[in-house]
Amino acid sequence: MARVVVVGGGFGGMAAAARLAKLGHDVTLLERSERLGGALTTVERAGFAWDAGPTSTLLPAVVRDLFRKSGRPLEREVDLQPLDLVREHRFEDGTSLGLPGGSRAAQLEAFERLGQGLGQQWIDHVASYGETWELLRKEWYERPFDPDVAPRALTDLLARRESLHKRLRRALRDERLRLVAGHRLVMDGHDLRDAPVMAGVDAYLEQRFGAWTVPGGLAALGTAMADRLSLRGVTVLTGTDATDLVVREGRVAAVQVAGGEVAADLVVVAVDPRRLPALATYVRRTTPALPPVVCHVGLDTTDRPLPELPHEVVLHGDPLLVVRTGGRAPHDGAAWTVLARGRIAEDVLTALARHGIDVRRQVVTRVDRTPRDLVEAWGGSPHGVQWQGPRTARTRLGPRTPIPGVLAAGAHATTGSGLPFAGLSAALVAEVVGRAGQ
Repeated sequence: MARVVVVGGGFGGMAAAARLAKLGHDVTLLERSERLGGALTTVERAGFAWDAGPTSTLLPAVVRDLFRKSGRPLEREVDLQPLDLVREHRFEDGTSLGLPGGSRAAQLEAFERLGQGLGQQWIDHVASYGETWELLRKEWYERPFDPDVAPRALTDLLARRESLHKRLRRALRDERLRLVAGHRLVMDGHDLRDAPVMAGVDAYLEQRFGAWTVPGGLAALGTAMADRLSLRGVTVLTGTDATDLVVREGRVAAVQVAGGEVAADLVVVAVDPRRLPALATYVRRTTPALPPVVCHVGLDTTDRPLPELPHEVVLHGDPLLVVRTGGRAPHDGAAWTVLARGRIAEDVLTALARHGIDVRRQVVTRVDRTPRDLVEAWGGSPHGVQWQGPRTARTRLGPRTPIPGVLAAGAHATTGSGLPFAGLSAALVAEVVGRAGQ
């Protein structure tokens, strides 16, 4: 049985801790804030509540596998449900698209309504990612990468220099389709000119598996994971900031915290490695993908109803705006979150009003967060490493690192963004470490 210290209590860190504890290891988790969850928590004010970070997730099988491998099944803990629409896209020319998930036929029909011939164009583009996803899933996301034994198809894909921007311009003649295809990456802080083709696989995942959420807020997953750590006997130390790794005789021996050290045989780093000087030197060529501007608003609907909006609406333009409507509110109220990315020269709600959604007179309370605020609060970006060409896939750390005994999980240890990829990174760590006594 190894003494394992996990640094970081976001989803990736909690997932790694739960899996390793189930494998029989003595696990301690260190979290700098006073509560677990990272971006997977709730913001509350004046009776309103909003998801602090994501409000939906792809690849529900990853979350189900995590819960099954660490204790009771997900269905006994959290009501994860599919969304009929992944999101609605509204374009500057006045057209709009409701993007269904989990159905090729439904997406074909939706894009065909946007313009004759566009449905097949979109379907052909998404289908081109089928083999790419299967290769990545089997050889990259579910198996620790080893360049000496990796299949040639994977190494060729990782070295491919074509940008996603170039691919989309060649494959999708209509700009609106390109905006839909690149939306997730742009909102996660990436430039499509620097993102490799493999980064566009989200469009395939949305069509194949759909998007999923939890009624009342996805933060319920974070709460359920915190409970799972208690069930598995993980020692959780909140309010404990890890300042560095202690390396002795060429191997990690402890994690340095204020006032001392926490001894360890193995350390799993589930935070931005730049926070730990012993690892920072190895990631100098990478840059974090910063979160967008966030505005949580509590709205009064007593005398003035709000427009009917789905779970998520994307308003294309500069700035790019996203409205998420699934927060919790008192009677005769609504809780929305507005995200903004791009040139933000005015108040976010003023920019929203220019798109015909004016809620400024209905605001009861609001919570504004800049990208810097969010990174400070979470100890790093939940969007992980920014794409800077294909080399980014190999220069980020995870699951192994150059320091013996140190592994990496979470957003900064994977090439995908969001809960499923953080969860997959934790599964890779568990596979590398193995069961206690092996």
